[in-house]
Amino acid sequence: MIKITFPDGAIREYEAGVSALEIAKSISEGLARKVLAAKVNNEVWDATRTITTDATLNLLTWDDTDGKSTFWHSSAHLMAEAVEALYPGVKFWVGPAIDRGFYYDMDLGDRKLSEADLEAIEKKMAELAKQQNTYLRKEISKSEAIQYFTEKGDEYKLDLLQNLEDGNITFYSQGNFTDLCRGPHIPTTAPIKAIKLTNVAGAYWKGDEKNKQLTRVYGITFPNQKELDEYLALLEEAKKRDHRKLAKELSLYIFDDDTGSGLPLWMPNGAIIVEELEKLAKETEEDAGYKRVVTPHIAKESMYLTSGHLPYYKDSMFPPMEMDGERYYLKAMNCPHHHKIFDAEPRSYRDLPFRIAEYGTCYRYEQSGELFGLMRVRMLHMNDGHLYCSKEQFFEEFKAVNEMYLKYFKIFGIDKYVMRLSLHAPEKLGQKYVNEPELWLETEAMVRQVLIDTGTPFIEVPDEAAFYGPKIDVQIYSVIGREFTLATNQVDFSSGKRFNLSFTNKNNEPETPLIIHRAPLGTHERFIGFLLEHYAGKFPVWLSPLQVKILPISDKFLPYAQQVEAALKAHRVRVAIDDRSEKIGKKIREAELSRVPYMLVVGEKDMNEGNVSVRRQGQGDVGAMPIASFVQQIVTEIKERSS
Repeated sequence: MIKITFPDGAIREYEAGVSALEIAKSISEGLARKVLAAKVNNEVWDATRTITTDATLNLLTWDDTDGKSTFWHSSAHLMAEAVEALYPGVKFWVGPAIDRGFYYDMDLGDRKLSEADLEAIEKKMAELAKQQNTYLRKEISKSEAIQYFTEKGDEYKLDLLQNLEDGNITFYSQGNFTDLCRGPHIPTTAPIKAIKLTNVAGAYWKGDEKNKQLTRVYGITFPNQKELDEYLALLEEAKKRDHRKLAKELSLYIFDDDTGSGLPLWMPNGAIIVEELEKLAKETEEDAGYKRVVTPHIAKESMYLTSGHLPYYKDSMFPPMEMDGERYYLKAMNCPHHHKIFDAEPRSYRDLPFRIAEYGTCYRYEQSGELFGLMRVRMLHMNDGHLYCSKEQFFEEFKAVNEMYLKYFKIFGIDKYVMRLSLHAPEKLGQKYVNEPELWLETEAMVRQVLIDTGTPFIEVPDEAAFYGPKIDVQIYSVIGREFTLATNQVDFSSGKRFNLSFTNKNNEPETPLIIHRAPLGTHERFIGFLLEHYAGKFPVWLSPLQVKILPISDKFLPYAQQVEAALKAHRVRVAIDDRSEKIGKKIREAELSRVPYMLVVGEKDMNEGNVSVRRQGQGDVGAMPIASFVQQIVTEIKERSS
């Protein structure tokens, strides 16, 4: 007999070789029908896989993230089976689950998939799902796997096999389809009830633009049609809120072929938003005790070798420039420059914590296929800052950074967020991560304790730390539920040693500071992209490029409109007059469409009484008020940064 421990601490005994699905049936048939997979000793397994030793068990359903991920991974295999049935000879690369759905990269030869092809694949998937075929796991030797895919003529799977060790290779089969796969999968195809293939894109094999471009088919599935319909409605809303579409309508930025891919040119309207965000950051950081610095856009190779960004980060940096016999790189990060500023003068424990910040311009070489509007660019303005402190000061400093995040969330109306504590992988020390095992465990424990003690919601994610220490990735959600990575908060125990940074402690001895890297507003590019979707282009007054549009009913009232304009400009309100000879109804409609927060209609009665008739974006007519009263109202709204 083996002992199975459930999430609530209950322990039950079962025969060795029992599966999670059989355990679920022993509890209730209803539960068993819902089970998609199982977490056995914290590892996600097929629900049908046998358990032979004592284990912890968590049964996973559609309501669990890992349950959904398994469901979508199995759906990718179902799609591959449908594609292979419709287009014999197709070859497959990888088909993972993603945050929302799945994709599969495939080589269809010269065939280009049309909308009609996608509909045919969906129809075939539905037909295959109804067959209720079982997903069968089979351990197989490397030689057998190579023989199978050699006979099939699939060079992509043969390439995958090169890096796999004998004894760790598994095939999964369902119906007439077999794939090289680690799993896990759902028990059968039966739960896959509602299917939608959402997009077709090109994807370079292995993500290398020098390789062949494969066809990537995206899809999503659900256990019922209602959830699919709700998801598709959400997609339609997301299209309306696409930051690229909205930015074009609002004239925020452009890309130009002569400037280069991924290098946005901020237009006047966009520059206003950039400057307002910088103003907010500078005020917040000044209040928190930061000093501002400015650093160059390039640096010598030697500095990045010292920092370790070379070679760890080389693939994300632009190629070097040769000047005066030296190699220079465009900076991909501000950290090494800030370390040099800390080291420029002798430091004592009395100088700590030492906090510096800048909006630093960085350059990162994103592959052309990965560029996406403002979300993936090659030039970015980062709300960067570094704190140098002792171990004793770490808790309060890290806590203060987290509180800064929460302050920003409140300002921007971000109600849903989660902190991802990204940890190292011990087996990758000296490769992906600096080889300091004890310091990794110590600093990870310190960060975890701060989050626990402050009641901050977080999840732990292995093998996603920075190369020099653990980090917190801040995931935020827009009002329509889309997830974005806003910023990062990193602990660094390595750079202090690399740069020989030190301060004189209370015992008059040199000590290496701990370093906290933080960027609460991320980059202008990514954050403004998020805000465009979050607000649907209807920015709060303080952020809006144009805050007030004055709409005179006719030319007769233009001098009065100019008087109103002057009163607002005297308080630095961004205002313009629509002086066209158009009907007032058209002026109002166009001002609404351009998402101006306030419209002031001025006519005979307004002029005679010294009033303005106020219209609010999305609310319509809110009544007349004296000019001075409106000025006071909007100035207060701007100052308080009301959402």
